[in-house]
Amino acid sequence: MLLGFIQQKPGDPFPRYALAQEYKNAGRLDEAWATFEALMAAMPDYTATYLHAGNALLALGRRAEAADIYRRGIEVCARRGDAHAGGELEGALGTLQAQLASDARER
Repeated sequence: MLLGFIQQKPGDPFPRYALAQEYKNAGRLDEAWATFEALMAAMPDYTATYLHAGNALLALGRRAEAADIYRRGIEVCARRGDAHAGGELEGALGTLQAQLASDARER
């Protein structure tokens, strides 16, 4: 159904975002990431994408890449004036950085 919406409205980011979320929720993480990645490339100002794209990378164990996506999202949110999404991304990045620092201390 979502693929049909994407074909009907290729300029609307929401169906692509929803498809990526469906993949993520179904545990199809590689497909989720690929869909988020394509959405960010096609519609880089769609701020909702970045938090969930980073979370998909985290679930795949790709923490450094997740941090990069969070940072990119923070920049997009600042440019777009989306304080809510920006705040969520800052929180996610802060949590991830704390985990990375903790892991480094344990080594």
